[in-house]
Formats: sequence, C-alpha cells, structure tokens
Amino acid sequence: MRTPVQTPVQTGPLMNIELADEAATCALAHKLAGAVQSGDVIALSGDLGSGKSVFARAFINARSSAPQDVPSPTYTLVQTYDVAGGTIYHFDLYRIEYPSELEELGMEDAFDSGISLIEWPDRMGGLLPADRLDVLLAAGDGEGQRLATLIGAGNWAGRIGILAND
Repeated sequence: MRTPVQTPVQTGPLMNIELADEAATCALAHKLAGAVQSGDVIALSGDLGSGKSVFARAFINARSSAPQDVPSPTYTLVQTYDVAGGTIYHFDLYRIEYPSELEELGMEDAFDSGISLIEWPDRMGGLLPADRLDVLLAAGDGEGQRLATLIGAGNWAGRIGILAND
C-alpha cells in the first residue's frame, strides 16, 4: 500500500512564490540552480502534475553547458548528469514503497559530493537529510498557475534568503 504524500514539517524559514505559468516555474529552477553547491539536496514535493519534473528539467538544463534531454527517472529511479561544478543526481522515488528499497541507489555518494534533486522525498522516511531545501509545488488559482513553498531546513535555513526576488 502506497504511503500518502506528506507535506514536510516546517523546520526553517519559509518563502511562498506565486508562479504564473510553466515559464515562471522554470525561472525559479534557473535561479535556484545558480545558488546551489555540491552536497546540496533539493526535495521536490507535490501532487502528480504539480510541476516537479518541469522544475527538475529546467534546473538541470540551467547547470548544463548544452541542452539535455531530461526524462523522468520514474522507472530507473535515478538519472545522473555531469554538469559544470559536478554531478546532478535526479531521483524519482514515486515507485518506492519502503525506505529500505533506497539502499542500492547510491544516495550517500550523491549527498556527499553531488547536487541531489529528489521527487517524492516523503518515500525516504527518516532517511531524508536534515540539510535540504524543501520545494513544495501546488496548483494555483488560475490555469497553469502554481504556488511554490520553499522551506530551508538545516544548512538551508540561513541560505533561503538568497532566493528572494531581486
């Protein structure tokens, strides 16, 4: 039986950003891609169709020197991308039923030396790193609109301000 998606408990500063359309979601991903460093974990939560994969594609392409084909790793569980400044690990944990299934994905290496994008992070249970940026995506009021809620946890608590609009 699948565990319902849970909103992370707020553990740090919170920022709400209204996204008018898919282009605004991509712009937020680009801004975040310019602010991350090796060892950063971005946890992407939201219902099916909320824009997690759109965000991940834009983020990865923002860090790439050439456009990348970024398929959803729903069946492979993880895709890696060698980009300027290191490796991006794109995890999609939708098919994970128990946290014990994560042992063979190489997440520890990703957390130590790469940049990790994790879709469906609630599947990790207590294995989700304390140092992370939670990005919760939800449908907005109008067609194609989204609301992004960013929560800085651990080392991100003091860094979330870098994402404020200029």
